[in-house]
Amino acid sequence: MTITKETEIGQMEITGKYKSIQVRTDTVIKEDGKELSRAYHRHVVTPDISAEKLALEHPEVQGIANSGIWTDQIKTDYQALVDNPLGE
Repeated sequence: MTITKETEIGQMEITGKYKSIQVRTDTVIKEDGKELSRAYHRHVVTPDISAEKLALEHPEVQGIANSGIWTDQIKTDYQALVDNPLGE
């Protein structure tokens, strides 16, 4: 009997004005190749992510983030939102 644990990207979406990347990571437990359980974890990658933190993301997420979806204007507007969330 061989039990394995695998982590895979289950879903990715680019959403909203600031092109946030929503990532669902699936953790799959298998016995002899047959799936026993699956658990989900979600997180969001935003335009203000540091290069160091982006390097820790799955290569598919890195590819999207580095594809040019986050223009300088999007980055500037997102940072303004973070700095002043109430728009005052």
